[in-house]
Amino acid sequence: MPAAAGQKRDYYEVLGVQKNVSPQELKSAFRKVALQYHPDRNPGNQEAEEKFKEASEAYEVLSDPERRARYDRFGHAGASGGGFEGFGGFQGVNINDIFGDIFGEIFGGGRGRGRTSPGRGADLRYNLEIAFEEAAFGCRPKVPIPRPKKCEVCSGSGSKSGMPPKPCSTCGGVGEVRFTQGFFAVSRACSDCNGTGAVIPDPCSKCRGSGKVASEEVLEVNIPAGVDNGTRVRLSGMGEPGDRGGPAGDLYVTVIVREHPLFQREDYEVFCEVPISFTQAALGAKIDVPTLDGKVKMTIPTGTQSGKVFRLKGKGVPHLHSQQRGDQHVRVIVETPTELSAKQRELLEKFAELSGEESHPQSKTFFDKVKELFG
Repeated sequence: MPAAAGQKRDYYEVLGVQKNVSPQELKSAFRKVALQYHPDRNPGNQEAEEKFKEASEAYEVLSDPERRARYDRFGHAGASGGGFEGFGGFQGVNINDIFGDIFGEIFGGGRGRGRTSPGRGADLRYNLEIAFEEAAFGCRPKVPIPRPKKCEVCSGSGSKSGMPPKPCSTCGGVGEVRFTQGFFAVSRACSDCNGTGAVIPDPCSKCRGSGKVASEEVLEVNIPAGVDNGTRVRLSGMGEPGDRGGPAGDLYVTVIVREHPLFQREDYEVFCEVPISFTQAALGAKIDVPTLDGKVKMTIPTGTQSGKVFRLKGKGVPHLHSQQRGDQHVRVIVETPTELSAKQRELLEKFAELSGEESHPQSKTFFDKVKELFG
C-alpha cells in the first residue's frame, strides 16, 4: 500500500518515470497506472484503490508546471498548496483530459463530450425483398424509405431565427453533469441539452429544434447482378440527416431473396430437378429444361439412370461485379407410371418376358449380392 501521510513515496517513483520526463510521457505513464489500478477493474480491492488515488495525486502535482517545480525543489512540502481533493481537486488540469481516454478503455468508449458543431446523422437500414431472378441479374426497384429529412423551415439548424446554438448553462457546454459518490465523481448526460452541450434558445416550431422532420422518400436502389441473401447495398448520404445541418448518414439496403419454385442456389451454382419418363430414360431423348435464361434443349443419353446429374455450363448466377457465371446442375428423376392402359401393360409384360428380371444391370447386381450372402 502507499506510504502513510508524512511518508509519501516519491511522485516520480509512483508513476514509474524519471525526473526529466516530458508532459506527454508523464500523461502516458499515469494513464497506464490508472488503467491498472482503477477501482472499476479491481472491485473491492482496497490496495488497488489506494494506489489509484496515489497515482492520481502524483499526476495532479507533476502535470502542473508550477507545482512540479516546487515539488522538485522542496519535495512534498512544496507541492502541498491546494491539497488533493479526490477527482474534484485537480488544480490547473482539465479533469476530462486526464480521465477521458481512461474511461474509454475501461468501459469500451469515451465519455460523451458536448459539441456545438453539426453532427453526422445516423445510418439507416432497410430490408428489401426481391425475386430469385432479380437477385441473379440485378434490378433497380423503387422503394419507399421512411427517412427523416432536413427541416425546410429552419434549413436543418433547429433555430427559428437561424442563430447558432449556445452552450448549455447547466453543464457548461460539456454535455454531461458530474456528481460525487464517495471517492468517485460520476458523470451522466445532461438532461437539459440531451448530452449535446448546446441548447437552441428559439427552437423552430416545425421541427421543435431537432432540425429534422418525419418523411418518406421513394428511392431507386441499384441492386447489382449476383447478390444473395444478406447482401448489403450502401447508399452513401441517404441515411438520417445530421444534427444542426450536419451531413447525413448512409442507408444500408439488406437484400432478402424469395425462394424459387424450381431453382435452388449455392453460391453462383443453380440446381434443379427435372422428371423424365421411363422410355426417355431407356431410349434417350432431347428434353426442354428450364434455366434462368429460359428453356434450353438437353440430351438424355440412352440408358440414363434416375438421379443422374447433368451440367449446363454458364447457366448459373452471374458472379458479383464480374462477367463470369456459374453452372446449372440438372438432376433427372425417372418417373414410374402409376396408371397403365391395357395395351401399355401388355407391352411392358412382353418387355419383361423378353428381357428377364435379372437382365437389368442394377437388378443383376442386387441378386449377385444376395447369392454372396446366402450361398
